[in-house]
Amino acid sequence: MPKLKTNRGAAKRFSKTGSGKIRRNKAYKSHILTKKTTKRKRELRQSTIVSPADARNIARLIPYV
Repeated sequence: MPKLKTNRGAAKRFSKTGSGKIRRNKAYKSHILTKKTTKRKRELRQSTIVSPADARNIARLIPYV
């Protein structure tokens, strides 16, 4: 079985937790921040777990990460 290539774009965006779940950062934090509330911006800083529907496809993109 040959080695699999890691998708480098996905490797920069996702990481695996100790238990094997996939962590991602939240969107909508890069620009047009003046109209967003302080609470909303603060909550966007936190990372979150990828939904189970997407996790399997993302796991294939980052086999060794």
